[in-house]
Amino acid sequence: MVHSFPISLNFVAPIFALIMASMVIVIRLRATNKPTNARKILIPPLGMSTGFLMFLYPPMRVPWAWAGVAFLAGALLFSYPLIKTSHFEMIDGKVYLKRSRAFILILIGLFILRMVLHDYLEHLISVEQTAALFFILAFGMLLPWRLAMYLKYRKLQEKNSLEKANAEA
Repeated sequence: MVHSFPISLNFVAPIFALIMASMVIVIRLRATNKPTNARKILIPPLGMSTGFLMFLYPPMRVPWAWAGVAFLAGALLFSYPLIKTSHFEMIDGKVYLKRSRAFILILIGLFILRMVLHDYLEHLISVEQTAALFFILAFGMLLPWRLAMYLKYRKLQEKNSLEKANAEA
């Protein structure tokens, strides 16, 4: 007879979130060593958007007002520090993301705030709905941040093209 140990989502979710946050920090640090392009900037929101398929599962559904508040909180509050600490630089005609200590501290701070909010909401609504709301919040944070990064990237590329044209003239 096989015995199974029940695994609580309340136990697994924070551990998984910590692992994911650590991975994001490592990936962001490595990204500063390689040139970037528009595709690398814009693919994450597109890839993450597939997560909205979770709402096909009825327990994951939340009221539209809750979803709107979660998205706006991500877009207006949580994306702002990420936008402010994400900068690019041109090295040998290639665009690189600048490494920022503030960025990593902000990511850690956002992670801690997210965990506190998650723990609080979990007592008020189901685990599935809490996960759905935090997914929407994360998407609301990621989308404007990546769009702002793309605009900064394009601006730097245009500036570099103008400088090249002026140097050749």
